[in-house]
Amino acid sequence: MEILILILSIMAAVLISSFISRFIPRISTPLVQIALGIVMALLPFFPPMRLDPELFMVLFIAPLLYYEAHTINKAELAKTLNLSLSLAIGLAAFTMLMVGILLHAVWPMYPLAAALALGAALGPTDAVAVSSIGQEADLSSRQRSVLSGESLFNDATGVIGFQFAILAAVTGAFSPIDAISSFFISFIGGIAFGTLMGIITNWVFESARRLGWESMTTRILMELFLPFLIYLVAENWLDVSGVLAVVATGLMTHFDHTSMGPNTSKTNIVSSSVWKVISFSLNGAVFIILGMLLPEAMMTSWGDRKVGNLTLLAAIALVSCTVIVVRFIWVTGVLFFAVNPKTGKRTPMSKRRLRSAAVMTLGGPKGTITLSLALTIPYTIASGAAFPMRNEIIFVAAGVIIVTLLLANFGLPLLAPAKNEQPETAQVEKSIEVLRRTVQELSSRSIEGKRLGLQHVLTLYNERIAHLKSQIGQYNPGETQALYVQTLQWEQVYMEQKLEEIQHEDSAQSQAPDSETPSKDSQEQAATQILEHITSSLAHIDESSHVKWHAHIAWLRIKGLTRHVIHKLRHMTPNISDNEVFQAGRSIQAELNHHIVEQLYAELGKGRFKTEDLLTTIINHQLIESSAQGKTSIEGGAGLRRKTEEIMREGYSIELSVIQDMVEAGEISRSQARDLRRNVYIMQVDNDSVL
Repeated sequence: MEILILILSIMAAVLISSFISRFIPRISTPLVQIALGIVMALLPFFPPMRLDPELFMVLFIAPLLYYEAHTINKAELAKTLNLSLSLAIGLAAFTMLMVGILLHAVWPMYPLAAALALGAALGPTDAVAVSSIGQEADLSSRQRSVLSGESLFNDATGVIGFQFAILAAVTGAFSPIDAISSFFISFIGGIAFGTLMGIITNWVFESARRLGWESMTTRILMELFLPFLIYLVAENWLDVSGVLAVVATGLMTHFDHTSMGPNTSKTNIVSSSVWKVISFSLNGAVFIILGMLLPEAMMTSWGDRKVGNLTLLAAIALVSCTVIVVRFIWVTGVLFFAVNPKTGKRTPMSKRRLRSAAVMTLGGPKGTITLSLALTIPYTIASGAAFPMRNEIIFVAAGVIIVTLLLANFGLPLLAPAKNEQPETAQVEKSIEVLRRTVQELSSRSIEGKRLGLQHVLTLYNERIAHLKSQIGQYNPGETQALYVQTLQWEQVYMEQKLEEIQHEDSAQSQAPDSETPSKDSQEQAATQILEHITSSLAHIDESSHVKWHAHIAWLRIKGLTRHVIHKLRHMTPNISDNEVFQAGRSIQAELNHHIVEQLYAELGKGRFKTEDLLTTIINHQLIESSAQGKTSIEGGAGLRRKTEEIMREGYSIELSVIQDMVEAGEISRSQARDLRRNVYIMQVDNDSVL
């Protein structure tokens, strides 16, 4: 029951931290979670936290590293792999040596082997912290890729270095040859095993998909089970790095290689959603646990009279400075000797590159892995004596974790202030162009019997275009107003012609009482009313926005008034019923809207007006036309849903065809086309729920 209460308390704290972070955005979520963990540890009614490092690595680190590796930008990682490995291996080993040598030199009370163990524990950066802290600053894609790659690979270096330093401290013996050989066996063996398991996993799922055996449940359960299986087999059976095995498997698995369609996309969407929830929960739990462990880890040393408290704080300051300076020097050296892949020449150092080195330095905070390694320090050595300075080493490790997290939280935003996240304008514009061409093609096809379904589909496309435009700030109300004015002008011209036709047509039909056609007089009166309404609307719009229209509007008003007076003089006897005028007006209004819809369709593709603005106007006029003709209830219910789904599927087919045409024409790259196709497949999945 205590364990259950502890688990529920940790998850509740993770949930609370997500709300608190909204009110204090300048404080990163990991720091908020650490603070909540500290509060929980200090409260008397919470059960004490005892960390089993092996269990912690399996339950938390393995799935998080797998997800990080699986979702990382592999193209960017391949470009920066040499830099990431330089930091993961070279910098981690260099940090171990420098921290150990300096700490032992300043305070000989720390044995060299024990100090080296502390340096090894401080070598790895925390993948969870890197991904969380990185969201608070404007890091380039290259910087994010290097930091993520480093955090994926440097755990093996730190763990192996720590194990050999502890072995030397416990037994008093150390063999460099054994250490180096064990490192390479663990490092290369872990990567090889993970790569092999990734290949096998892909083959299994590709075969299952071809045979029709794959289901959403089996796919997601296998993916959740995979990191635990890989880690345990690598660590317990093969004696290689389980961390690297999990990372390599995450990099290799893809699951969706053989085909890409609605079913696969639906599975991918569900899998991604599940992993996002798990990742957020585990990320938060890691920092909550870190916060719960810190008080006990530090208070034990703080109350120990063997070493003064000021000495402990000085040790934290020295080790923190050593870790930061060593990291800055190493990163600067890597940038100094780096060769530009395009020119093949070394790029001279500049203020911008030094700033980049500083960003990379603060972007590698320490975290739970460091503390979990420190907590595995044995209590005794081979002779039975107490392990020297164990509590003090744990205290210093905890202090350095806090320092590096604080520097990352407050220093990175100063060096690289976060900008408002905006989608890439070029990519969004390509997406808008695809949708516009799709609408043009879809609108040109036969829609017999599917008018309302087409209206619904066009509305959805219009909403997608409007959403994309709002993301890149392309909304221009002037364009919409210009189309509205143009539509009124078309209506005005049509109604003037219509009125002239009515006035010149033979009036014999009006003498046939049994005819269903409205009389000439009723048509003329209705047409006059509609034209006056259009003229009034046009005058109101243009008087408030366009001075150049004033004279024209005045002339329209004079014409309208003259026509009205003439009509009154010609029809002194009121022999036309209001109902007859109303029926004539409905018929003329339907003809007018049909004419305007044709004009608007003709404008599609000309470029004078935006496709989405034309769509909105078309749909509005079609609805008015249907209402005027009394056809608003012709389609409905299951029939409307079926027809809408058919048109939607046709739209997706057109959209995919448009993307392929743009690829062949060189308007978009293949990578852009892949992303656009993926969006179409996602929309196909959502279609079932939307409709």
